[in-house]
Amino acid sequence: MRNVLERILNLLAYLLTSPRPVTADDIRHTVAGYDQQNDAAFQRMFSRDKELLRKLGIPLETRTTGTMEIEHGYVIDPNSYRLPETDLTDEERTALWFAAQVVRIGGQPSGADAILKLGGSRLEIGMEPFGADLGSGVETLADLYTAAGERRPVRFLYNGKARVVHPHGLGHRRGHWYLVAVMDDEVRVFRADRISGLSLGDPGGFERRPDVDMRKELDTQPWEIGDAEPEVATIRFSPEIAWWAERRLGREPRSREMHDDGSMTVTIDVTNADAFVSWVLGFGDQAEVVSPDALRGRVIDRIRGVA
Repeated sequence: MRNVLERILNLLAYLLTSPRPVTADDIRHTVAGYDQQNDAAFQRMFSRDKELLRKLGIPLETRTTGTMEIEHGYVIDPNSYRLPETDLTDEERTALWFAAQVVRIGGQPSGADAILKLGGSRLEIGMEPFGADLGSGVETLADLYTAAGERRPVRFLYNGKARVVHPHGLGHRRGHWYLVAVMDDEVRVFRADRISGLSLGDPGGFERRPDVDMRKELDTQPWEIGDAEPEVATIRFSPEIAWWAERRLGREPRSREMHDDGSMTVTIDVTNADAFVSWVLGFGDQAEVVSPDALRGRVIDRIRGVA
């Protein structure tokens, strides 16, 4: 099957780029996949491939190759093959992008390049997909679920540091699983796929805290999940992207100011600088970090390729 696909793609590329109709003999001696066949085998193979192209809706035509109109060749009219302009609205392109991001089972989100061809922009906000990645960490999730259900303390490595926590539950958000746990009397949230070296303690090793609200703890953004001291960041969004940025903020920011030109300035708490930088860069040149200088510098360094 792979050889057939490669041959069909080679044939399609040759027909689309040729400035004139090409004969069967041209195809036999030019397109990879046909050159090793005898006359009868080539005719059978080429007949099947022509039929397949036409079944796929590709407008394969025959035309004369010269003024004498004696010899005929094959051609694909690029204007007939090319898709018409879609004239999608911004809302329709955004909906398509959302749909492409949801498809993520064991891999990365698909469809971004296709959205670009439809006239959209690459809105990889914060590098956090919307669909569930079910292809890795299944054993870790099972152990964490068991630990939460049986009240087993767990020990693991996270960002290079050893942690001992009391797991209270697992939740899924923005394409990742998160563990909500109590560590040193503080409620903490850990991304499950960053946990390693997991070991479980004895059942009944801790008492659940009734004040731990799973929904509230998981209502966070990537830049809010980290161990660093919070920094207050101020970002200004252009009028073109302000509506989208407002939707992507999640919880109410510290402050929000709408300007007369349609732009928006917000302040938010940041405890994960890397996630924050990725989120800001997802807006391209339509977002500017106003302060603090350290975060602004990290964004500039990322753009320059320094970090």
